[in-house]
Amino acid sequence: MSGTADAGILVVGGGISGLTAAVEAAEVGFPVHIVEKAPYLGGRVARSNRYFPKMCPPQCGLEINFRRIRKNPRIRIHTMAQVVGIQGEPGKMLAQVEVRPRFVNHRCTACGACEKVCPVERPNDFNYGMDKTKAIYLPHEMAFPARYVIDPEVCLGASCGKCVEVCAFQAVDLDMKPETLSLEVGAVIWATGWDPFDASNVEYYRFSKNPNVINNVMMERLSAVNGPTKGKILRPSDGAEVKKVAFVQCAGSRDENHLPYCSGVCCLASLKQALYVREQYPEAEVTIFYIDIRALGRLEDFYNKVKADEKISLVKGKVADIREDKETGELVLTVEDVEQGKGIQARADLVVLATGMVPTTAKIQVPGQVSYDDYGFLAESGSPGIIPAGCVKKPVDVAHSVQDATGAALLAIQSLVGR
Repeated sequence: MSGTADAGILVVGGGISGLTAAVEAAEVGFPVHIVEKAPYLGGRVARSNRYFPKMCPPQCGLEINFRRIRKNPRIRIHTMAQVVGIQGEPGKMLAQVEVRPRFVNHRCTACGACEKVCPVERPNDFNYGMDKTKAIYLPHEMAFPARYVIDPEVCLGASCGKCVEVCAFQAVDLDMKPETLSLEVGAVIWATGWDPFDASNVEYYRFSKNPNVINNVMMERLSAVNGPTKGKILRPSDGAEVKKVAFVQCAGSRDENHLPYCSGVCCLASLKQALYVREQYPEAEVTIFYIDIRALGRLEDFYNKVKADEKISLVKGKVADIREDKETGELVLTVEDVEQGKGIQARADLVVLATGMVPTTAKIQVPGQVSYDDYGFLAESGSPGIIPAGCVKKPVDVAHSVQDATGAALLAIQSLVGR
């Protein structure tokens, strides 16, 4: 079989890796299908507040990619979709895709009239459950596609129908059914990204038991202007302003009982988030408890900038326990201070656990012939037709995800034109 630009590429995952691979392949002439399980594109980057080290918002980079997608007729988007089967060989592959109903069609203008009359609320998964949306909702202000979606788990359906009645564009369709698509492609790029390690597995951190113990992805949403508190970092239990914040590095990572490896980016994420606190609260005190700080190459300058802040303390020590002082509501951290050679206690209004990156493939495997390492990451040489990209290969930051996705697009193209 000779490869041509008519043999399309399937990109599974609509985060920054998937978007990059898709636009790079499409702009050199290959048709591309993007399959994304969420109702919107952008992945974890869309839920971030700022990038390090420049501390710029991610919306700019995402909007550039969205604009490239809008202008390129070779790219087809399938949101709320999941690949359930892949058969064939490079150059001639068949992917089965199941698409869940959105219950809102292409006529939607995102006017919001439906949301105003909806009587039902649900936890907002975009904000990790820290606030609520209506049963019919726009995932976030910059969602792409900019279309509402209905959560069938909580929607009252035809017995309510208020959203149907109020929609002037007949965009709400409560009778939408699931679909199954069969996509013929020449190569597959698997870019489904990562999930944060579930810190509730480490019982002594009290994550999910105390609302003032959060993880690093939740901290990103607390700091974002489109987050649950409109960008104000507040104590979740009572909405109070914070005066002392503690960051716990390697929360479950580098631990043979939980996540044995280092994710590499958690240190920089906490340093960045420490600056979030200091920008909002000039008198607030921040303590970062760490095993080792990993800020390699040019990122060392960012580390030194944070370290120079007199209100930010870096303590080399393992946090052994987190408990609440019932009288004050403060969190009390018991720490093994390595430099002092003794145990200490520290107090904080808010504790942020720096949880590591777990590949989505550790939980939901690829429905095709691929190879995994001991932690669920995809092996790069596992299959000639299914090419991993970004954080399903190893933990990396946004910049390296973009670089790796560009390489994955090139490999996919080479696998087609070289046949």
